[in-house]
Amino acid sequence: MIFDRKNVDNDKLVSFYKALLWPRLIEEKMLILLRQGRIGKWFSGIGQEAIAVGSTLAMQPNEYILPMHRNLGVFTTRDIPFSRLMAQWQGKASGFTKGRDRSFHFGTQEYKIIGMISHLGPQMALADGIALADVLNNKKRATLVFTGEGGTSEGDFHEAINVASVWNLPVIFLIENNGYGLSTPTNEQYHCEHLSDRAIGYGIEGRRIDGNNILEVYHTINELATDIRQNPRPILLECMTFRMRGHEEASGTKYVPQELFEQWKEKDPIANFEKFLLDEGVLTPESIKITKNGFATLIDIEIEKVFKEADIIPGLETEIADMYKPFNNTTIQQSGNKTSKRYIDAISDGLRQGMRKYEKLVIMGQDIAEYGGAFKITQGFVEEFGRERVRNTPICESGIVGAAMGLSINGYKAIVEMQFADFVTCAFNQVINNLAKTHYRWAENVDVVIRMPTGAGTGAGPFHSQSNEAWFTKTPGLKVVYPAFPSDAKGLMLAAIEDPNPVIYFEHKYLYRSISEEIYDDDYTIEIGKARVVQEGKQASIITYGLGVHWAMEYAKDHPELSIEIIDLRSLQPWDKEAVEASAKKTGRVLILHEDTLTSGFGGEIAAHLAEHCFSSLDAPIMRCASLDTAIPMNKALEEQFLAKGRLGEMMEKLLRY
Repeated sequence: MIFDRKNVDNDKLVSFYKALLWPRLIEEKMLILLRQGRIGKWFSGIGQEAIAVGSTLAMQPNEYILPMHRNLGVFTTRDIPFSRLMAQWQGKASGFTKGRDRSFHFGTQEYKIIGMISHLGPQMALADGIALADVLNNKKRATLVFTGEGGTSEGDFHEAINVASVWNLPVIFLIENNGYGLSTPTNEQYHCEHLSDRAIGYGIEGRRIDGNNILEVYHTINELATDIRQNPRPILLECMTFRMRGHEEASGTKYVPQELFEQWKEKDPIANFEKFLLDEGVLTPESIKITKNGFATLIDIEIEKVFKEADIIPGLETEIADMYKPFNNTTIQQSGNKTSKRYIDAISDGLRQGMRKYEKLVIMGQDIAEYGGAFKITQGFVEEFGRERVRNTPICESGIVGAAMGLSINGYKAIVEMQFADFVTCAFNQVINNLAKTHYRWAENVDVVIRMPTGAGTGAGPFHSQSNEAWFTKTPGLKVVYPAFPSDAKGLMLAAIEDPNPVIYFEHKYLYRSISEEIYDDDYTIEIGKARVVQEGKQASIITYGLGVHWAMEYAKDHPELSIEIIDLRSLQPWDKEAVEASAKKTGRVLILHEDTLTSGFGGEIAAHLAEHCFSSLDAPIMRCASLDTAIPMNKALEEQFLAKGRLGEMMEKLLRY
């Protein structure tokens, strides 16, 4: 192994050695503790330290790094106290996730490190968003994100690099090629000679280096980062190394040929660098011994200190409260002029006023710039706000939702338009596992709104008409709103933009141009989680939302002899339990109406709640009126048969007979 010190002086070489040695000694101690049964799991990066340490040394302290679970050297080189890391691994309250997640599954703004989740690819798109925020903010910074050779098989890898290439984002995508994804060797993971060659397909630079040579890693990253800070663009860097331990210790290494261990033992990054420094006269055997003994003593002291920390005492209030970032979510009323606006215009109005209010708000989506979006909601936005803030995206929902979260991490707000709510399935992992769980895990806000054009009534068939709100209402950490009127559409849009938590904003396509309402011209908000009493009544309550509100109003108008109370939920997560309970107790009869399918639709949650809390006030069983438990057909007659509206009258008659 040849080391080129270039302009690195002796003092710096010593600091590099200590930075390289420190995570190795920690890991060796962790393996002892694992055998003793004092810790439960460990993902070892022994033999790969030069990549994590060398790259982190090359990055500026204010630049974000997104490592993986074998990159202890990133955390130690950023000078995170070992006691905090140990507390994190042991699930102590002083850890970064307060016992809610394990190992390196956390982020820290203090040290500008954003850890991974167990799904290997999503953090790559976050790096795009972080870098985009730096570009928009005119900060000359680079972002470094890690992945493994196995992770390059995921779609997130392609989406993130493609977006970075199209948008010229200053991201270094670093592949740690350590030979195995758990037990699967590289020849079963990909069929190209070098992963760095894939850069050609994205029109970017690709490099391949010795990942066990700390100076080669350092100089390469330093050179690339220095360059892309001034000339923003992504780089694909493949670092060759080897995993000397199992995927995690329990999996072992029997599937790895012994000769590979022997070959790579000769390439050990610490042993080789140590020999180089001894040959250069930078270190002596005595100085090495002193350093190792000092580290070992410190490790022992810090470990025992953490083991003595009190265990977490579970608290219901704390757990529930930490699912969302606290936010003063109240209605902001406005007086002044009103203008008649269609539902679609109200959404556009809210978006426009949000963009004017927040200079660091970015809207992203397919065809939303000059074209104005599939439904023309952002028409004219490019002319007012520019293409930097109104961004057409490649067709890659996962990558863009991840980039939105990255923007939020780096101080921006983001809105993502799903061309149709149905297409959110392509971003499901990002929404459910990244956006929703981040504040709970490490107290980071996720200031992202996802717009969801939804619903049937237009003959668009199974892939453009689904009502999929129930996918999200059962996911803690998300807020879900679903306006039925133009006034609520604007107020809830502005509330969603202000809220620092992820908000899924459903907007019904059938309502876009079919209803109008006098609404305030100035900006205002509707409190998320508050229902609206659309119509007072005494005989029965219809609890509904979205297009269901208009079905209920039409039914009530056609039956003036009945006294029907209509409650529009407006928000589904959180939902207004007090308003629904009050209506149920008032009328004694409840019908829950929604466009979604019956089985596992959100109405089931409302029904269960009322049965538990209002049973003694009910004069009849709670009824649900929902769409068929089938996919949504395209044919008009079949669609009408599918929708709940066609059964509303029958269900109301059944309810009122009690």
